[in-house]
Amino acid sequence: MSDHHAPFSAVLFDCDGVLVDSEPITNRVLHGMLHELGWEITDEECVRRFIGRGLKDEWRIIEQHTGVRIDEAWLDEFRERRNEALRGGLEAVDGIFEAIEGVRERVGDRFACVTGADRAKVEFQLRATGLDRAFGNRVFSGMEVARTKPAPDVYLAAADSLGVDPATVAVVEDSVAGVTAGVAAGASVFGFTPDGPTSTSPAALVAAGAVTTFTAMGELPSLLDRLRRARQQGQGRGHPAR
Repeated sequence: MSDHHAPFSAVLFDCDGVLVDSEPITNRVLHGMLHELGWEITDEECVRRFIGRGLKDEWRIIEQHTGVRIDEAWLDEFRERRNEALRGGLEAVDGIFEAIEGVRERVGDRFACVTGADRAKVEFQLRATGLDRAFGNRVFSGMEVARTKPAPDVYLAAADSLGVDPATVAVVEDSVAGVTAGVAAGASVFGFTPDGPTSTSPAALVAAGAVTTFTAMGELPSLLDRLRRARQQGQGRGHPAR
């Protein structure tokens, strides 16, 4: 049985909104295309309904509001327009390179990018921001497992590939769907909630099961240490600290 109070064996990062600041760009494209279908959805509702989820799995809610059953052609157009917009303005999340170095000092190369998005998008984003050099082939796509987020499949696949127990893993997520996936995998989820128009509130991430939240990526390494120490102290008292 795994020891929940041991140092984390690995750190698994979501991609969109955690590694790269792609969510405002992607949301803008999706918002526009949903308006073209006749759904006068607000920016805020678009964020709440769709961030962190596989768009192809949300066809029912789109059909309910538009009468249109989106198909592969529509999804292909969305991806093309999204990728074109990303090429014009994608940046890495502020502080992520320093955070990765801090994580590497703690777990070596046992860290990975674990996303619900398609591999082509993720690998393009990592290359565009220079993050591909940090992650190498440790990239896992929810499109390549039975169920993408909010199901835990992709996190379980990543933990298995790294040879670690999911219960000893730290997951970094910024959406309710992602937090739900990490919690279902048995991991400790750290909710990243920077101040921005596409950020999910700390309360929503905690309600989904995040053990804590933070607002600046540079805080992550010390936050990992603090939670580890709290759990070790809880173990010393005979009961776990959560």
